[in-house]
Amino acid sequence: MNKTEACEIFCYDEEKVNRIQEDIETVDISGVSEMLKSIADVNRAKITYALCQDEELCVCDIANILGITVANASHHLRTLYKQGVVTFRKEGKLAFYSLEDQHIKEIMIIALTHRKEVMTNV
Repeated sequence: MNKTEACEIFCYDEEKVNRIQEDIETVDISGVSEMLKSIADVNRAKITYALCQDEELCVCDIANILGITVANASHHLRTLYKQGVVTFRKEGKLAFYSLEDQHIKEIMIIALTHRKEVMTNV
């Protein structure tokens, strides 16, 4: 970080800092952080994106879309499931996955839009 990116003197707005510190203790920031970390892996981000394109995909579909093994796809899906990103249902011997809810799709779309804008402005 160079000098233009940081304050040159140390001071802060005590009221603002106290208000935000109190508020930050009332929300599940660590849970959000863990959920976002689960999507941060490239393969899991691809799975999330693929599920934005179709409501439901079986593990075999996902493995083929990503060019990975079914076991590897299952591992990534298990991580996404544990973090509340995806849900699944069994139909006979097949396991179908979908996004947990519309919020996950919105997060992915917003992130992709932001990335595109950042790359355009670089």
